[in-house]
Amino acid sequence: MRVVTLNLWGDHVPLAARLDAAAAGLAALAPDVVLLQEVRQGDGLPNTAHALAERLGGWAVAYACATAAPAGTWGPASGAGEEGLAIMARHPLDDVRHVELPEARAAERRMLLSARVTIAGSVAAVHTTHLHWRLGDGVARERQVVALDAAARAYGGEVRIVGGDFNAGPDTDELRFLTGQHTLDGQRAVWQDAFATVRPGEPGFTWARRNPQTAELAHHALDRRIDFILVSPERRGGVGRVEDARVVLDEPGAAGVHASDHFGVVADVALTPATGGA
Repeated sequence: MRVVTLNLWGDHVPLAARLDAAAAGLAALAPDVVLLQEVRQGDGLPNTAHALAERLGGWAVAYACATAAPAGTWGPASGAGEEGLAIMARHPLDDVRHVELPEARAAERRMLLSARVTIAGSVAAVHTTHLHWRLGDGVARERQVVALDAAARAYGGEVRIVGGDFNAGPDTDELRFLTGQHTLDGQRAVWQDAFATVRPGEPGFTWARRNPQTAELAHHALDRRIDFILVSPERRGGVGRVEDARVVLDEPGAAGVHASDHFGVVADVALTPATGGA
């Protein structure tokens, strides 16, 4: 299966051109599932995940609101409404659930949104998340990743995939915990960092100065890899093997506008045993 994660950047203008760029890029990638963050809806603003799904031909959408807040909450020009997470798929989505993660704030709740998707008879559990964003939020993110790992494992599934904007790099304790390199709260997690698995040593920046839409937050430590696709451990026969991963949606669309202030990540993950696999 092919999975993409993308922070959709709320309702920042020019929204229609950005959604067009995202749709064109996704159509070219032909993913099975897209994991979205910063999905917005509100007065006069249709749900941006649904708007993107319509551009792609009416894909299935699961959405959960993380925060409802007044105008200006997500930036000076942001409207009143909701911000949340969404899962889009070319296949039906089943068993949709969401759980709240720790460290909620008045205008900043964080969640894990989960669903099951069946592709050619194989079932995968897919999840999307978005963690606290401030550079000094490391301890809060540590609590969030411990809860995220527990929730994703409890949800189950032979192949489990989490995509999202983690607002932390691969060398932080938050991500090192998720990839089995660090202990938090007396626990260890074991997830494959899809990009690092197939492109070890490559920077893979998703929050990058070459994206002009990062300019308004240029003080927020640019040139970092903070968007990830994490995959449960590979099983005997190659089930769960990361076959490829790369940064995508990193060029402007036809109108000269990037889809978001983040670049996306795509990963190809095996759902069935490889022929002759060990």
